Amino acid sequence: QVQLVESGGGLVQPGGSLRLSCVASTKVFSIYAMGWFRQATGKQREYVATITSGGITAYADSVKGRFTISRHNIRNTVYLQMDSLKPEDTAVYYCTGGHSGNYSSYWGQGTQVIVSS
Repeated sequence: QVQLVESGGGLVQPGGSLRLSCVASTKVFSIYAMGWFRQATGKQREYVATITSGGITAYADSVKGRFTISRHNIRNTVYLQMDSLKPEDTAVYYCTGGHSGNYSSYWGQGTQVIVSS
């Protein structure tokens, strides 16, 4: 099985920045598609961003231009750089991944992001 461990969440003021990290325990990380999802209290789980094994990225409209997903294969790590944070970005953020183009075979435990003044 594959384990994903997120870190980097916390409390930040509107307009601030955070960088989330996700470390994967797989020997074939370089071929995995990876992504980030989030879930706010009382709301459905929401797609945030994805990155293919080849580095092609995609973003939800709500975060486009503010968030950046990236990966460092040697470190088995995927990142989510979050800039210009808004209160509506408050959520638990989950790292996801999988092989064969599946972005959500595996899920991390989540890391809490709170954007508030």
